[in-house]
Amino acid sequence: MYLRTGFIVFLSLVALACAEPVKYVDCGSSVGKVSMVDIKPCPRQPCQLQKGQSYSVNVTFSSDVVSQTSKAVVHGVIAGVPIPFPIPIEDGCKSGIKCPIQKQQSYNYVNALPVKSEYPAIRLVVEWELRDDTSKDLFCIKFPVQIVS
Repeated sequence: MYLRTGFIVFLSLVALACAEPVKYVDCGSSVGKVSMVDIKPCPRQPCQLQKGQSYSVNVTFSSDVVSQTSKAVVHGVIAGVPIPFPIPIEDGCKSGIKCPIQKQQSYNYVNALPVKSEYPAIRLVVEWELRDDTSKDLFCIKFPVQIVS
């Protein structure tokens, strides 16, 4: 009996640890290629973003170019209209990436997605770009979220 219960608990923990990556759409990664997007916590999709909380966004990508710098640009797209979505650190080189970025290397970009309490409860699409030193997209991804109270 105890062995069976322990096994079920173990499988539950493995399932939580192996949560599926977030489904995303590439929106024009012209000088890079995304291999995975992960948002924590996000147990189901679309991700439910609680007002007043912050979420970790991790994008694994490879670069097709050398770049001395990188800059993140984030928008919330509501009814087709992109609205700037401020993030704490725009500099990709301070977000898990060792710069200069090298060609044909894989990187894990990690940043916070803070959800302000004053945001309305709404479904929207987040568009997240990381631009190289010539303003081309190392990656551009879109993923749906829902802001909840």
